[in-house]
Amino acid sequence: QVQLVESGGGWVQTGGSLRLSCAVSGRTFSSYAMGWFHQAPGKEREFVAAIIGSGGSTYYADSVRGRFTISRDNAKNTVYLQMNSLKPEDTAVYYCAAGPPYYTGTYYYAADRYNYWGQGTQVTVSS
Repeated sequence: QVQLVESGGGWVQTGGSLRLSCAVSGRTFSSYAMGWFHQAPGKEREFVAAIIGSGGSTYYADSVRGRFTISRDNAKNTVYLQMNSLKPEDTAVYYCAAGPPYYTGTYYYAADRYNYWGQGTQVTVSS
């Protein structure tokens, strides 16, 4: 059984930064594609970023490209989301997810492509 545990959420003012972490246990971490999604109240879960393979090809939603950076440390079984220049519209619960490593690019933009999910961590950006 694969388990994902997010941490690092919190409250920050507009323009601030946060770094989210997602610790993965249970199976070989480096074999998974890893993604971050967010979900605001009353909205669907939306793709934020993904990192594929041990070489780390990265993909971002247009709304966060240039502000957020996804990375992974295979030695620590952890994936990170560095969030800079935060905006009130980034306020949401952020989830990390693990999926099969066999595809590239926009395949990983859909939530149903992932097999395992964390419980989520709240990010609140005040104006």
